Amino acid sequence: MTVYDKPASFFKETPLDMQHRLFMKLGGMHSPFRARLEPEDPATERSAFTERYAGSGLVTRLRERPALLVSSTSWTEFEQLILDGHNLPSLVCVITGKGPLREYYSRLIQQKCFQHVQVCTPWLEAEDYPLLLGSADLGVCLHTSSSGLDLPMKVVDMFGCCLPVCAVNFKCLHELVKHEENGLVFEDSEELAAQLSALYFFPDAFLKLS
Repeated sequence: MTVYDKPASFFKETPLDMQHRLFMKLGGMHSPFRARLEPEDPATERSAFTERYAGSGLVTRLRERPALLVSSTSWTEFEQLILDGHNLPSLVCVITGKGPLREYYSRLIQQKCFQHVQVCTPWLEAEDYPLLLGSADLGVCLHTSSSGLDLPMKVVDMFGCCLPVCAVNFKCLHELVKHEENGLVFEDSEELAAQLSALYFFPDAFLKLS
């Protein structure tokens, strides 16, 4: 009998008011989370994705917000896909994790001429990582595994948060991510870029995967 991993109970969808608090907190350290335009009412709190009205305290999503993409990486040679910046929709890409090639990949990212994409590489507090996953629009997994046989736990956590996932293909990925059933599988950066555009312009298609 094959027994598969399950996500911890704290990996779940994040309520909108908690999303707003997280975005405001991260905005204090990372500019992609900050509002593009300040609200007319100075008492209204606004992040890049949400705003809280001063009088009622009601939190809403901004209509013209970027999509929030999250990926967790160990910054190794086994996770080395770099997107071209052209023809991508408005995205905030948050790449978390520590690893030996973090500075190398950060320099590669800085050299890219992204037009509508902002990249952020924070090291999150332990309690903030599941909140971020539960607030995102899409999870991306670049894990291919040195053995080609171990399934990425990060995808299990994303599924726990009801997060649609795009994952790079490798030998046994089909045991976890089933293309166009519970996620999308890609082979290269061009295919991933097409899937990101589909997320942005046809979000209902991705809701069926989550």
